[in-house]
Order: sequence, then structure tokens, then C-alpha cells
Amino acid sequence: MSSPEVATYPIADPIPAVRPPAPDGGSETALEAGVTMPAEDIDVVPEASDSFVLTPYVESLTARALTYMDVGYALHFAGPAGTGKTTLALHVASKRGRPVVLIHGDDEYASSDLVGKDSGYHKSKLVDNYIHSVVKTEESLSRIWEDQRLTTACVKGYTLIYDEFNRSRPEANNVLLSVLEGKILNLPSLRRSGEGNLHVHEDFRAILTSNPEEYAGVHKTQDALLDRLITINLGHLDRETEIAIAMAKSGVGRADAEAIVDIIRELRGVGVNNHRPTIRAGIAIARILAYHKGSAQLGDSTFETICHDVLNTDTAKITHQGQSLMVEKVQETIRNVCSEQAGRGRERRRRERERK
Repeated sequence: MSSPEVATYPIADPIPAVRPPAPDGGSETALEAGVTMPAEDIDVVPEASDSFVLTPYVESLTARALTYMDVGYALHFAGPAGTGKTTLALHVASKRGRPVVLIHGDDEYASSDLVGKDSGYHKSKLVDNYIHSVVKTEESLSRIWEDQRLTTACVKGYTLIYDEFNRSRPEANNVLLSVLEGKILNLPSLRRSGEGNLHVHEDFRAILTSNPEEYAGVHKTQDALLDRLITINLGHLDRETEIAIAMAKSGVGRADAEAIVDIIRELRGVGVNNHRPTIRAGIAIARILAYHKGSAQLGDSTFETICHDVLNTDTAKITHQGQSLMVEKVQETIRNVCSEQAGRGRERRRRERERK
């Protein structure tokens, strides 16, 4: 979600003031400029899509998270990419029935990008010519303060989802310390209402997600902030959940989804990065396979080509004597998984014939 656009209204034509006409034909005119207002709301109400998968594993995580939030604590979903942190955060937030404000961490953020800042100036000019022989002019110029998303969530009691918050610099996130501990948001005196401290709405809740610190572009989180969060470490989803997701996101049958997921899970234990490939790679293979009306089995050249292309970056670091073993390892995994699945299929059909 991008930052809200600001619609600026230009100086209008002079508007005669509502006063009776002067005896000598004089008049009074007022000019105003620089009025700004948000072009769209920044809150959303998340709803599950038709392809959202709810398994016992997801239900268990959701129940734990809601328990902590009901007590008033902020949540922190931590884990590698592709483990469903953002999707789970949106799902948990939707269960609260409150609007959601979404922020994506950014290295360029400062505290003002979370709290608010000046967005322009308001200029007014009054020309008084009520008495024809006397001209009186008054001008005023004031700054316009615009609340940013954290302030909006604190004021209105929304649920804040701060996705990949550790991509923002720690000093930018310091503003969260008083919000999560003392339920007070410190504001500059420039804010239009003038208060320096804002008491956080009792319905305000926060869900933060983060990637491991060794990821590129990720900053180390200050201990003071982690101490105010309840952290749930997320690993990769269980096999049944990944199969259900691959089927829901692509439309492939269960047998094809099982083969794709088993290949992905097998390759995770290979090489220097045991977090990849993620379920995203499985979804990509399943979608492309469904588009080509292929089948996840040995001998289907389309399936094997898709696997090699999608899994290229995930196994590129597996080398021997300077040469990549990517092609051999992916092909070996495809052969092993598909052979085992074919054997299970034959055994299942044999048992079905015996029952008949």
C-alpha cells in the first residue's frame, strides 16, 4: 500500500465577503490557498480470498496470536521469507474486526514517516476595502500538519501491521517504544491540535513481521523494542498445508501438488541456504504447469523444464570444482520424488482392485 496522495486545491477566484455593500461602493475580498486533504483513506478491512487455506496448523497459530492480542500485547512474526508471515498477520488482524493500517519497512524511513510531518502551508489573505478611501490588508501563513499511519492507527484504535519492520532503521522505530509500553505517542508541537503527547486508543494493536538479520537490507532490532513484543518464530509450513496452498493457488490436482511440494521440501536441505526454495517456488511451478496442462511426472518435459527454470536461483550455489551442480541435483530430486509417487500410486491402485 502506497502512501496516501494529497490533493492540493489551488487559489480560487476572489470571493466577495458576505457583508452589506459599503455606502461608497467599496468591497471586501478574501483569498485562501494551500488547502490540503488526503485523497483516499489509508485503512483497509482485510478479507480472506477464495484461495486462502485454513488448516489446523494455521488455526493453531491464529488462536495463539489472538490470545496475546486480546490481553493487549503486540505480536511479532519472525522467520525466513516465504513462511507466510504477512498473510498470517492479515488473517489474524481480520479476526479482530477492526480496520487495518499497513506499513512496509523502508531503509529511507524516519520517525516522521510513521508519526507525521509538515505537508505544506496554508496561506490566507484578507483585503478590506469596506471604506472606499481605506484599504486594509491582512495576511497569515501557517504550516499544515499531516498525520501518518502510526498516528492514525493510535488515534482511531486500528490494527497496525508493520511488515518487515526491521528494513527500517532502528532510530526510526524508536517511536514505537512509548506506544507499546506506556500507550503514549509523542508528537511534535506542530501538530494541528497542538498536543505533545497522545494517549493511544484502547483498541489499538500492532503486528510486526521481520526477516532474519542476515538478509540483505535488514537492520538489527534494538533489544528495547523486542522486549515489548511477543515473538512467534515461524518456520516453513507443514507438508499438508503446503500441498493445500499449491492446489488452491493453481488449481492442480492433489497428486501433482504432492510431487511439487515434495521436490521443494527435498531441495531445502541442500546447499548453503536451507530456507529456500520456499512455497512461492512451489506455487509458481504449479501455476505454470496448470497453464500448460502438464503433469508432475517423469517424462513430462514441460514439467521438468519448469522445475529447472523456477528453481534455478535456489540451487545456483551448489557447485563442485567451480561448476554448478544445479541441473544434476534438480533432475535427481525430480526423478526420486516422481518415482516414489508413481510407486505409491501403483500400490494404491492394487489395493483398490483387491477390495473390489
